[in-house]
Amino acid sequence: MNILDKIIQRKAEEVSISKSKTSVQELKDSEFFERKTFSLKENIKSKIGIIAEFKRQSPSKGIINDKVSPLEVVSAYESFGASGISILTDKDFFGGNFEDILSVRNAINIPILRKDFMIDEYQFYEAKSIGADVVLLIAACLSPQQVQEFTELSHELGLEVLLEIHTEEELQHFNQKIDLVGINNRNLKDFKVDLQHSVNLKNQLPNDVLSVAESGIYNIEDFNFLKEKGFDGFLMGEYFMKHENPGKKFEEFLSI
Repeated sequence: MNILDKIIQRKAEEVSISKSKTSVQELKDSEFFERKTFSLKENIKSKIGIIAEFKRQSPSKGIINDKVSPLEVVSAYESFGASGISILTDKDFFGGNFEDILSVRNAINIPILRKDFMIDEYQFYEAKSIGADVVLLIAACLSPQQVQEFTELSHELGLEVLLEIHTEEELQHFNQKIDLVGINNRNLKDFKVDLQHSVNLKNQLPNDVLSVAESGIYNIEDFNFLKEKGFDGFLMGEYFMKHENPGKKFEEFLSI
């Protein structure tokens, strides 16, 4: 199995355990379930377009930064003008958890993307219950039919959808209800980065679709290249998180 297959297998086990512990009704009764969500689409249009990520580790890089708190980091991201915040909630492979979102939800007023591997309807109720505004749908682990069904459910719950693709075949997963399309510069199966490949995919999307460049943005040159090629948003985590003070690094990046 490649790493994505392993993650999905483990995710199915996690969801099964979560369902046995907490019912959907209990999720609906949670503090944040009825809150009005923030729009990442609108924030990308009106701000710099960077979705700044809090990420402790990854399968390809190992530990990136496990010394800083989510609140410390995302508060700084917001204060320096991030359009949104991405927070990993996968525990086994990325070192995340629900508390990382719960601990910051009341402290910031910009959208939070729950970044995880969404494979079951239950996870969307979870996302709403912990205060997320946006969910990630990864085409590589879903069928086009699942993407459509999960998008409709997300919208019923007031959540926006960021669809992530990496291959030309995955363009088939797009439908007109999708809010944003993320193009992963890094292949999830071998972790190689190819910015031009992402540009080629973006050019095959409808012109009115908001596009987000994801992963593998290592410097201002990468950022400027993708911006010049027409990307609207930029999901960046490792570039900031590998520094002792990610918020400060984000501020410095904006001043370059």
